[in-house]
Amino acid sequence: MRKYIVRTYPIVIVICLLLLSILNGCAFGDKEKEHSKNVFALNTWINIRIYAGREGPKILDRAVQRIDEIERRMSITIEDSDVSRINSNAGIQPVKVHDDTFKVIEKALEYSRLSEGTFDITIYPIVQLWGITSEHPRVPSDEEIRERLRLVDYRKVVLNKEEGTVYLQEKGMGIDLGAIAKGYAADEVVRVLKQAGVKHALINMGGNVIVLGKKPNDQPWRIGIQDPRSDGVRRHIAVVEAVNESVVSSGDYERYIEDVYKKTGVRYHHIFDTSTGYPADSGLMATTVVAENSIDADALSTIVFVMGADKGLDIVEQLGNSEAMAVTVDKKIYTSRGFDKRLTVTDEEYEIMP
Repeated sequence: MRKYIVRTYPIVIVICLLLLSILNGCAFGDKEKEHSKNVFALNTWINIRIYAGREGPKILDRAVQRIDEIERRMSITIEDSDVSRINSNAGIQPVKVHDDTFKVIEKALEYSRLSEGTFDITIYPIVQLWGITSEHPRVPSDEEIRERLRLVDYRKVVLNKEEGTVYLQEKGMGIDLGAIAKGYAADEVVRVLKQAGVKHALINMGGNVIVLGKKPNDQPWRIGIQDPRSDGVRRHIAVVEAVNESVVSSGDYERYIEDVYKKTGVRYHHIFDTSTGYPADSGLMATTVVAENSIDADALSTIVFVMGADKGLDIVEQLGNSEAMAVTVDKKIYTSRGFDKRLTVTDEEYEIMP
């Protein structure tokens, strides 16, 4: 009898170890590790880096699927997108749209009112005229610009929340969500990752960076801020630490008419001043905004860039839910109150102003 009991001990130990392994979430084979995915969407390269167990690749696929949904609804280059249908029905009839699209347009109009039209998604007729992001950009005449400017007016965007419709009151009007859709997409990626239990992640959407939690070593993420005059070389002028935040940069260096710039030194870029119809000329070459939500940082980075350092940073401080920096053409850095304390300048050519 004693021999029988002694011989079962190894079997009992093995069974107990297996049960412990199962109860601990298969800890022997499902430890967190880095998973990464690169995709081209929303007119930019996107990198999503997460730290998760063996479900990591499936989680990344769900995140990419969500980006794809948003692009198919908000792109101006996809014929049957919500935005394309809104634009083709301008001055004709309201268009029912997905909740995503309605939500982003509603948010955009909030920022239009806040900035008194500096941020205006109805800028699309001007965007089309210049074609800076197209294969054939050009500098239009003053007369052409004046003609198109009459179609730029966020107050002529009519939302019906009950029906879920969007209507542009005049024919020829059009909206472009390029200055806010990436921010929304970044926030939605974070939501997908959180639902899947991911605690550490970094999402880079070409100028829109958002981080989930801290790094796996419990340190804050360090986000480099690009030198706006690096001439294609990836160089940073400063670093900001971030935890559960979005860091969004805008500037005249992202997209501009290169041929004109080479010949004349004039940089016709893709961020337009809604009061002139020309690329914004506020004395800035770059802005960076840090906020909890990327959709807010996205819109505010454009607002600060167009308004300039003084007025733009004042708006950021009034809101109280974000921080910002503005880089002038003479390489001076101005910041909202307190932001300089979390900013480390890494290029001696740039100077933080008091």
